[in-house]
Amino acid sequence: MASPGTYIRVESYKHDKSFHRAWDKTMVLHISDSVLIGANDNVRVTEADGREWRTREPAICTFGRGQWFNTIAMIRDDGIYYYCNIGSPFSFRHDVLSYIDYDLDVKVYPDMSYVILDKEEFSVHSKLMHYPPDVMAQVNRAAEEVVGWLQEKRGAFHPGFVERWYERFLILQNK
Repeated sequence: MASPGTYIRVESYKHDKSFHRAWDKTMVLHISDSVLIGANDNVRVTEADGREWRTREPAICTFGRGQWFNTIAMIRDDGIYYYCNIGSPFSFRHDVLSYIDYDLDVKVYPDMSYVILDKEEFSVHSKLMHYPPDVMAQVNRAAEEVVGWLQEKRGAFHPGFVERWYERFLILQNK
């Protein structure tokens, strides 16, 4: 069972169950009935086509139970950038956290301005993979929810949230 300081693998899939992307090692910082918070730095990422690359900065990842989005807060020299994946609520089994990636992403800049990415990909995949109407509604609602949380400074967007969990990551990493 995952507990703070242990590592898990994070995998994303597409609606048709095809593999999308995996992050090899994410350290669990906190796990509860409502959320899993993890962190990684210089971790290997494997893409669907087999290509591998490494992340370039520390990141704090937040997965809310039952939530149709997750956040990756990347800590860079010029501030915190957020990449919010719109996807199904996650499942967690055998130290693997997985979810279905529904294409849309919300990229948030250090000044808290944002852009919604991959609308075209979402449109193409929704037809190609026959996203059901309830999934389409959930995805659109999740994109709006991310923007709402951003404006309200909730969750990962709350001032000090990322810094606090990054400090915890550094402490656990050095144990």
